[in-house]
Amino acid sequence: MSSSQKLILDKLTSILAETDNSKSAELLKLVEGAGRTFIGGAGRSLLVSRFFAMRLVHAGYNVSMIGEVVTPAIKAGDLLILVSGSGGTETLLPFVKKAKSVGAKLVVISMKKSSPMADVADLTIQIGNDSSFPLTNGMPMGSQFELSTLVFLEATIADLIFSKGLTEEGMRAIHANLE
Repeated sequence: MSSSQKLILDKLTSILAETDNSKSAELLKLVEGAGRTFIGGAGRSLLVSRFFAMRLVHAGYNVSMIGEVVTPAIKAGDLLILVSGSGGTETLLPFVKKAKSVGAKLVVISMKKSSPMADVADLTIQIGNDSSFPLTNGMPMGSQFELSTLVFLEATIADLIFSKGLTEEGMRAIHANLE
C-alpha cells in the first residue's frame, strides 16, 4: 500500500469512527416509508448522491435524481435526500424549500450538525463531527467528506441488502441494460 493510500484509508476510518452509524437505520426507515425518493447534491457530492440513488434503484426503490428533465414533481409523502458538505449549498436551497412546502420529508447528509438545510431537515446525518475535517495535504477540497459519505452510504446499502435478503442476481436484474 502506498503512503497516499494509507493516508486516505486512515482518514476515512477516523471520520467513520466519529459518525453516528445508527443514522443508517433511520435513513432506511425513511426510504422504506416514502412514496418516492428524490436525491441530489452539487459537485462531487452530486456524484456521491448518484452512487446512492443507483444502489437504491438496484434494490427496487422508486428513485429520481433532482434536476433531470424526466424527474417528476415531488409531493407529500415523498422523500428528498441531499448530500451537501456545507449544508448550505445555494443551488440546493430552493429544493429544500419546495420539498418542505409540499409536505415531503428531508434528509440532509453533511459534515455540519447545524446548517440552513440541517436546521429544517427531518433527519440530519452528520458525517464525522465538527472537528473531523481539518485541511489535510493530499486530500484536497472536500474529498474527505465525499469519500467518507460514499463509504457510509455504501454500508447503508449493505445493511439494506442483509435486512431484505437481496441477492446479487436480483439486483443485477434491475441494473441498467441500456448502457
